Amino acid sequence: MIVQVNHLQNATAAAAARDVIENVYGLVSEGKLEAAQVARLRIHLDWIQYRHNFREPVTVVRTEDFRGNHRGFFDVHVNTREISPDLFRRELLRALPDDPAQEAAADERVILEGFGSFPASVAWKFNQLYWQRLPDWEKATGRSYEQALPGGKSDANNAAAVADGVADFWTLLRDLEAKNQLPAELFVLEIGVGLGTRCGLWLDLFRELDRARGTSYYPRLRFLLGDYALATLERSRPAVREHLDLCSFIVLDALNPIRSLSFLRHKVLHIHLTNVYDNLPDEEILRRDGQLYLVQVRAYLRPENAKQIGVTFGLSAGEIRPMVERLLAVGPDCFADRSKGVAFWREVWSVLRLEERLVRLEDLPSTSLPEGLDIPRLEEILQDAPADLLLHLSPGAIQSFRNTVQLLHPRGYLQVQDIFVTDLNDYRMGFYGPGKLDGSVVNWVNGVLLREVAERAGYDLHFAPFRYREGSRTSILYTTQRE
Repeated sequence: MIVQVNHLQNATAAAAARDVIENVYGLVSEGKLEAAQVARLRIHLDWIQYRHNFREPVTVVRTEDFRGNHRGFFDVHVNTREISPDLFRRELLRALPDDPAQEAAADERVILEGFGSFPASVAWKFNQLYWQRLPDWEKATGRSYEQALPGGKSDANNAAAVADGVADFWTLLRDLEAKNQLPAELFVLEIGVGLGTRCGLWLDLFRELDRARGTSYYPRLRFLLGDYALATLERSRPAVREHLDLCSFIVLDALNPIRSLSFLRHKVLHIHLTNVYDNLPDEEILRRDGQLYLVQVRAYLRPENAKQIGVTFGLSAGEIRPMVERLLAVGPDCFADRSKGVAFWREVWSVLRLEERLVRLEDLPSTSLPEGLDIPRLEEILQDAPADLLLHLSPGAIQSFRNTVQLLHPRGYLQVQDIFVTDLNDYRMGFYGPGKLDGSVVNWVNGVLLREVAERAGYDLHFAPFRYREGSRTSILYTTQRE
């Protein structure tokens, strides 16, 4: 048995490790666990900082082939934020039945899907529904997306950070002008504009700086506000009302902005995103004993949660899954009473859990790594990393990066404010998602893999801490073109 402590959260880690070991050996002495089971155990002690997440206090992750046949080891993940010695004992026994067939027969959970990749899961479809129907969610909760963030506001709108960004952009324009390289039109792109607060502040500050320094760059700006939905773009208009003659509102997919903006290939001088990458499709991969395993998931509801939902919304256990599928297909109109549909959406999301299994990558021939990476290169990157490592692949962030830098002017630059893992060793000492933020999903971005893909695309990536708010876990990614 291996007990792996993945955090140093005060004294919780040491106490949890002691309790886990005592409980496991106690169960062996009582004959409730076999030595063969214990020999294959790898217990991970995690501190999940997201109060709302998809994990049980104790979760068993088995290794299976794509047909569901058990293969070798299994891992036990313990959320030390929620666990107690008695609860660990009870949950471990529940999660390690003697007979898998009996387990299936006794499983009273409401299973909402079969096993598959996270981007194809019910959990991810709930995330998409949130962004598609954001006004419905905000109306029901009485608070905006930004108010629901930790701290109640976004780092995107920090005035000092925006001012420094404006100054950097002005310096670039001045340098281009000195070299007679300044374009007639100065394109700036913001992807994921939200309420447009940052865009309005950026334009206000740039206009002030332009006037103060006696340059005439402001009238030449062509500021592009890009987001996934026209309704979101409309909500951003009031924030830039003083600059509307310089603004264009463009519906685009953050995964592939070049599709909507191909006419601006190699023309955009500055592109900015905040908290977009951490909400793009993601998957996890495990390296263990020289093998690579993909983490597959399936969503479910606990029996007690399913029962309460059934009582509240007049549904039998067998009707819950079809109603969830209808919700994800048509939105809150899944019920005749739209407000009831929103309530059902919020209730299911709040108690949604994910079961995980590990499948060897070679058993999934149809699964492809993010474009720009292949298995030999991934193994090369992982060569100096810990031998046992669970990490994000960040396919959405990688895809977005590759399809965004094509828009950059030869002297242009991309800047991304988000939560990045920049050292693979950090994956051994923290939980990086998936977590829940109100109605959406959050995952930290694998900056190591992103840097590798950037290099292949001809860019160097740099990460700097967000120094404008004490305690912020945000980093600022910016690009420089390789010579």
